[in-house]
Amino acid sequence: MVFKRLLGSLGVGAPTVDTVLDPAPVLPGGTLSGQVQLKGGQADFDIEHITLDLVARVEAEHEEGESEGVVVFDRFTVGGGFRLAAEEAHSVPFTVTLPWETPVTELYGQPLGIVLGVRTELAVAGAKDRGDLDRLTVGPLPAQEAILEALGQLGFGFKSADLEYGHIGGTGQQLPFYQEIELTPAPQYAHQVNEIELTFLAGPAGLEVVLEADKRGGLFSSGHDALTRFTVGHHDNRDWTAEVDGWIRQLLEHRSAYGHGAPFADHGHHGHGEHHHDDHHRSGPGMGTAIAAGAAGLAVGVVGGMVAAEVVDEVGDFFEGDDESED
Repeated sequence: MVFKRLLGSLGVGAPTVDTVLDPAPVLPGGTLSGQVQLKGGQADFDIEHITLDLVARVEAEHEEGESEGVVVFDRFTVGGGFRLAAEEAHSVPFTVTLPWETPVTELYGQPLGIVLGVRTELAVAGAKDRGDLDRLTVGPLPAQEAILEALGQLGFGFKSADLEYGHIGGTGQQLPFYQEIELTPAPQYAHQVNEIELTFLAGPAGLEVVLEADKRGGLFSSGHDALTRFTVGHHDNRDWTAEVDGWIRQLLEHRSAYGHGAPFADHGHHGHGEHHHDDHHRSGPGMGTAIAAGAAGLAVGVVGGMVAAEVVDEVGDFFEGDDESED
């Protein structure tokens, strides 16, 4: 086992830490298990606490443009209060529960370009060091997968996904950011809409599904955004293709309901809130190879170039894999 050396505040000769996550798939609201494996340093050390941070790379829009940062969206203390002898190997098993709104990072085994991690912090002798950092992979809940599958059946395609800092008004959102999955329109809707943006807000009782359309302008109107929300149970048994098609139709009919070009945000009962939009950052990396997700499901593009090393400096070598270079 190669242990990543803790540098910085703990100094040379301090314990080393390697957090190993269980390989089983992790779902939003589900359990994440693993072990924090410690190797004693050159002397005995009192381990005050071992803490796991769930971190996410998040985009924030502001007046000056857009920036990226890292947000800690949950924190767990999994051990501590023991002495680690010099050169001693010690393992601390853990099982923690992920927040229900934890973003989905992959669909049908294909990455969506979302960067999540588990960062291990070790407190020793009054000093703290953020040591090991491991990629966190999260799959969709059954209802999320069913809705995405239905969108694929209807002809929608995956464009990109990101995490947006902010809150969608009128929803039960808990985390300080939300996941936005951008979809290219199915052919039958291409004349009405440029793209559809989808957000899942999961909770113990089910999902809030937020759909937003970047709608095309007509002869006498400019394009605008329309947004609508639906609620489903985790174990609902529906004709999902028909259900989702109805959602899309309802979303796109808002133009006739609210007048040409009227900003949908004015209708507060739909909870548009602070859900702002800019398209200048939407292009992102190329789609790469389109992958059939399931028999005829959502075509997931391999998001080229969206590697973990691109995250901001405050995380340092995020998910860097060359442990040997640290020796």
